[in-house]
Amino acid sequence: MPVKSTLYLIPSPIDGSYNSHQVPLAETERIAHLRVFVVENLKHARRYLRKLLPEVAIDDCTFYEMGKHATPESLSRLWSTMKSGTDAGVISEAGLPGVADPGGSVVSMAHQMGMRVIPLIGPGSIFMALMASGFNGQQFSFHGYLPREGADRSKKIRELESQAHRTGYTQIFMETPFRNNALLDDILKSCGSSTMLCIARAISQADECINTRSIQDWQKSTPNLHKVPVIFLIGKI
Repeated sequence: MPVKSTLYLIPSPIDGSYNSHQVPLAETERIAHLRVFVVENLKHARRYLRKLLPEVAIDDCTFYEMGKHATPESLSRLWSTMKSGTDAGVISEAGLPGVADPGGSVVSMAHQMGMRVIPLIGPGSIFMALMASGFNGQQFSFHGYLPREGADRSKKIRELESQAHRTGYTQIFMETPFRNNALLDDILKSCGSSTMLCIARAISQADECINTRSIQDWQKSTPNLHKVPVIFLIGKI
């Protein structure tokens, strides 16, 4: 039997800031009644909610952690709460819940239980990078995080380059910010000089910068991406 409660998917910027151009006011009004949240990072979520919903007393809210911090007992209490008709919101550590983060398992369970699932408008760097890259936005593949080991990562990069050239599909991937420079170095060593690479850094932040250039041009002027959120795209123009 379907459950009448609703699970709201709440986007969040990677730095925990809030601006009305990131999450529109109309969207925050839709979730002003929420007092139950499923979060990836408790500290980040509490800080973000204080800015997103300043009228809500955060200490009166109930938080359930997902991902590596989740426990079966905690999630069981969440589903029991929602079965009673209480709405809840999902907040990832950055970006869109369910996209390259553990929120997907929570959403899957909500569907299995017959709950209504509502995604809110907000910062989603993967799609914003694709929009601004100049690459094929009709056909693309998102690969998440590439292998950490140098040889495996270089092999994967060459595979993505080959797929982009052969199929025309844009290849999208990312890395943990403190490993960005190592990944970029491997890209510049592994790809052909004419291959096109888009580096989309700090999307929706004050120092946002998105550029699409050939590997040859990036080799002439290589940016420092250390500890900066970045989306990488390989494609054709």
